[in-house]
Amino acid sequence: MEQDMWDSLWINCHLCTLQDDGLGIIKDGAIACQGEKIIWVGPFSELKASPEKLAKEIYDLNGSWITPGLIDCHTHIVHGGDRIEEFNLRLEGASYEEIARAGGGIRSTVKATREASEAELLAAALKRATALQSEGVTVIEVKSGYGLNWENECKQLKVAREIENHLPIKVQTSYLAAHTIPEEFHGNGDGYIDSVIEKLSELKELGLADAIDGFCEGIAFNPEQIEKLFKSAQKLGFNLKLHADQLSDLGGAGLAARYGALSADHLEYSSEQSVKAMAQAGSVAVILPGAFYFLKETQVPPIAAFREHGVPMAVATDMNPGSSPCCSLLMSMNMACTLFRMTPTEALRGVTLNAAKALGISDTHGSLEVGKSADLAIWDISSPAALSYYIGYNPLQQLVQAGKTIVQ
Repeated sequence: MEQDMWDSLWINCHLCTLQDDGLGIIKDGAIACQGEKIIWVGPFSELKASPEKLAKEIYDLNGSWITPGLIDCHTHIVHGGDRIEEFNLRLEGASYEEIARAGGGIRSTVKATREASEAELLAAALKRATALQSEGVTVIEVKSGYGLNWENECKQLKVAREIENHLPIKVQTSYLAAHTIPEEFHGNGDGYIDSVIEKLSELKELGLADAIDGFCEGIAFNPEQIEKLFKSAQKLGFNLKLHADQLSDLGGAGLAARYGALSADHLEYSSEQSVKAMAQAGSVAVILPGAFYFLKETQVPPIAAFREHGVPMAVATDMNPGSSPCCSLLMSMNMACTLFRMTPTEALRGVTLNAAKALGISDTHGSLEVGKSADLAIWDISSPAALSYYIGYNPLQQLVQAGKTIVQ
């Protein structure tokens, strides 16, 4: 009967289901959705009837590949201004730390973000989100961290939530008030952390943040300050994330693991001890090659150690104005392979299933499985490795988010 038919069925395609340790490839497959969910996935030969008897809409893809919709699990796309002048300073030899300690860096974006209206922040963020979506991204994580006071941190998070009302894209938010010490608290990092903690209960009531994040680094917050934040956030039931070990090894990744954080991100200087702790905790290593490339860093993350100890690796753009002005997740996949020697399979897992794990949404996103969100990226490629191979070429053919075609 008509009401029992699937809404949509895609045939004559190859699937990367992500249902095993590799890509879960099904050659000559088929996948169907009912409403917002995947209702059937498997080899075409296992369909119980002819396609026209099963679905209202049938799409013959002529040999295209389908992956889950891509997930960018670490972005800062809601911010004011840019940092082009600092880009010039770095080209002349100034380091990221030197610029930050001279009052540039994050603080300069804080000034621009505080001065911007919600409407201005939203207009800019929508352009960045649209660029990501055009490459097959159906889920993004958006961090605050450029307000550095209650009013402006909330402003960023409200704008991040508003993105979903203007684009068919799922948004997860992280409260990154512990990004750096604002000028009002100069020399008083402990006092600033206390002020952040005081607002966590109100933040929870408002429902603006899915996770609490922080920056554990010499130019930001020490492990003791981050631990104090994490203890309070954990009591309130927040998920935890951490920018860790980007410029030095303060044991941030190990700290994140001790508190069961969803992820630790950057990780260029992480020790093997921290890697083992992440493996035991199940924390995801979020690899951010855009910042490594843009800052001309030389210390690569311990990819081999993550492999050896079974730490899942995600890949993200880290889109932000200071260290990774990158709105291309496909380019991030390429850089993960070329700069860090990740494999194309690892890179694709890193922007699908492992990225979903880094956001705590792997029950609903990140793989092609019955019951999960019908987020499908359809590609005109000869093999999945092509997604990490091309530079500046976008092979997206069609994008489906929650069962609805949004790019065709």
